[in-house]
Amino acid sequence: MLKIQVNNIELDYEDHGQGKVLLLLHGLGSTKKDWDAQVPFFSKTRRVIAVDLRGHGASTKPQDAYSVALMTEDVKQLLDQLHISKVTIVGFSMGGAVAFEMAAKHPEYLENLVIVNSGPDFNDMGKIGEDLLKNRTHFLETKGLDALSKEISFNMFPEDHQVALRDEFEARCKKNDYNAYYKSFVSLMDWGLGEQINNIKTRTLVVCSDMDYTPVSFKEDYVNRMQNASLVVIKNSRHGVVIDQPDAFNLELQKFLNHG
Repeated sequence: MLKIQVNNIELDYEDHGQGKVLLLLHGLGSTKKDWDAQVPFFSKTRRVIAVDLRGHGASTKPQDAYSVALMTEDVKQLLDQLHISKVTIVGFSMGGAVAFEMAAKHPEYLENLVIVNSGPDFNDMGKIGEDLLKNRTHFLETKGLDALSKEISFNMFPEDHQVALRDEFEARCKKNDYNAYYKSFVSLMDWGLGEQINNIKTRTLVVCSDMDYTPVSFKEDYVNRMQNASLVVIKNSRHGVVIDQPDAFNLELQKFLNHG
């Protein structure tokens, strides 16, 4: 467990292997343990850094300040302090928003961009986004974080053979600080790149699941707006593809990295 001071907070991170750098950013309400299947696989040939974003895991949980812009600045300062000038960022869900923001604001740091079951405009997702914001905040306020953790975990891992994955994810989600989770979620749903996505030149891979919360067509739409992006679809997977289909995900990411 490593700690580093950035932006007046402390980030908890792991750092394994040597070579070109792969930076892994987890989803909302989770931790760097999202990447338990990726760290040992990719650290054989690369330097792999997995970080707990502010408000998550063992990183600092401030009372306020949970914007995607701040999380992105945290990541930039982390890279600066570790003297890393080029990196491939892999962002899952909320981590994808941070990765997108990094590509838009600090493209000089990026060798590659990898977006996993995420999007560039959480504030412009139409009825899906409006319902998600309304329903989840209401659920949190009326039933609490424990109940929401159970609901989210079941939706991500509903199959009979996924009970262990479901239970582990639920236990991890329940450990969240209520305030940090709530404000991270509301801030995320208020974030979007808008037309800035058209200017991203970084070589990009978008990985999506065939049974994610948003359809494949949602990802196809923004991939088509980008200058240098490709899309892969992973079958028999839901939102947590890095967890429920790790072998398939690792294979697609490895192919992308090897052909860069």
